[in-house]
Amino acid sequence: MAKRLTLPQLKKYDITQKVIESLADAESRTILFSIIKKGKTAAEISEKCKIPLSTVYKKLSDLENLTLLEVEKWLISDKGRKFKIFKSRISKADISIKKSEPSLTLVPN
Repeated sequence: MAKRLTLPQLKKYDITQKVIESLADAESRTILFSIIKKGKTAAEISEKCKIPLSTVYKKLSDLENLTLLEVEKWLISDKGRKFKIFKSRISKADISIKKSEPSLTLVPN
């Protein structure tokens, strides 16, 4: 009979799985690693990475929920609009699988 996972194990696996899926997504990975050295606005990321702005906003939201990035600061334009400056919280990610269990190592930025 298969060994049942405990709730804490299931939650840990779930978060790890979500982070791995995010890092496996080409657009999310491109966005995340484009803001390691210098924070950027969504519009700057969209322009630099050639990803539609609506997609950038969706991916940024997902990455922020997983705490892989942070809002470094807020800017206010001359017209009074607020802009978030996003910066990656990680500089490197290593994923390995041993005996069908994923292992994730994130290096802080």
